[in-house]
Amino acid sequence: MKKNINIAIIGLGQIGIYLYNEIKIKKKEIEEKTGTKVNIVAISAKNKNKKRKFPIERNIFFKNPFQIFSTKKIDILFECIGSSDGISKKIVEKSLKNKIHVITPNKALIAKHGDMLAKLAEKNRVNLEFEASVAGGIPILRTIKEGLATNKIKKVYGILNGTTNYILSEMENSNENFNDVLKKAQKLGYAEPGNPKLDLNGFDAFAKVRILSALSFNTKISKSNCIMEGIENIKLDDIKIANQLGLRIKLLGISQLIDNKLFETVHPCLVNKNSYIGNVNGVMNAVITEGKPVGESILQGEGAGPGPTSSSLLSDLLSILRGNIKYPFGISSLKRRSVKAFNNDNYTNSLYLRFEVKDKQGVLSSITNRLTKFKISVKRIIQTPDKKNKKATIVIITHKTTEKNSRNCLSIFKKNKNILKFPTLIRLYN
Repeated sequence: MKKNINIAIIGLGQIGIYLYNEIKIKKKEIEEKTGTKVNIVAISAKNKNKKRKFPIERNIFFKNPFQIFSTKKIDILFECIGSSDGISKKIVEKSLKNKIHVITPNKALIAKHGDMLAKLAEKNRVNLEFEASVAGGIPILRTIKEGLATNKIKKVYGILNGTTNYILSEMENSNENFNDVLKKAQKLGYAEPGNPKLDLNGFDAFAKVRILSALSFNTKISKSNCIMEGIENIKLDDIKIANQLGLRIKLLGISQLIDNKLFETVHPCLVNKNSYIGNVNGVMNAVITEGKPVGESILQGEGAGPGPTSSSLLSDLLSILRGNIKYPFGISSLKRRSVKAFNNDNYTNSLYLRFEVKDKQGVLSSITNRLTKFKISVKRIIQTPDKKNKKATIVIITHKTTEKNSRNCLSIFKKNKNILKFPTLIRLYN
């Protein structure tokens, strides 16, 4: 790597502006560790005059990022826009084709176009680095690519979204409902102020699962349909009942090979309060890998916010400055295989089912009869009457059953006039 490196940063939102400031104040430290001077020679965003956390050098600002390629000599480009297509994809493609190294925290882009972009990077002998796309400041991707490179990983799972983990933890701690805690998370900068939907509906965690799968199992990025559920339907009642049962609700991302078929999912899980994963709270993320010969490895750290993300972006920068040209997914694109998807219908779990019903005779037996018909056996029942409103809450914990059984069974409850709301289903983590 040459002694002077020119950097461009595209996108100056929360992460981009924080990164811009970090590089400026850590220039000397970066040079000491790599023997290379870094200079930010171009920045680009939609609005030059927007009020930002840190002041920008206006003379290096480009309204149109594509003009940078014809105006400046760039060695490394940071893409911090964050969309899976459009300008994010075009700017990364153009950079790689122009033999410019790319670093990005954009998990949506990598989960959708990572295979194609990796091939492009390999063809042009430049790096495509995306450590910051999964689990904020935790160096999980580098750990899988380098630290665990000779291990056969069979499963990777964990808490992959700091926003949802904060909301679930805070609902339990403060006794406040979902919407109030979401507002708090937005104020603290843990959730997007405008539209936090991609965090809440599980999509953000799911994009990370797809990246982890590709790296862990040396496979192409999966395109198959998977179970993806978020936390929007979790009520304070569920958190309180879980607490009584010695359980806690966590949004888990899970990826594993079952009979050499790929199973990926993101959904809320009830986990034991005494388990390791049950005690990862607040904005913390935790990723657990299971492999041979290493056994179980756990990495934990902050997963939301510009600080942890910038930490990962800078680790990618230093990796490039040390002169390593590496395969983006650990091995050559030519050697990464396609793998068949596991049939989601055969996924088995015990279930937590919460019913809001009219408080009258025969309702409970009609529910349990329906469950029996679909081969779902009951392990435990908690019934809480609300005499004043002539209602009752019924919580049923089942023995293990298949995804297909539980889906078919629940669809029948839509038609029961004694059930006031469609039942809440949360899977128990096996």
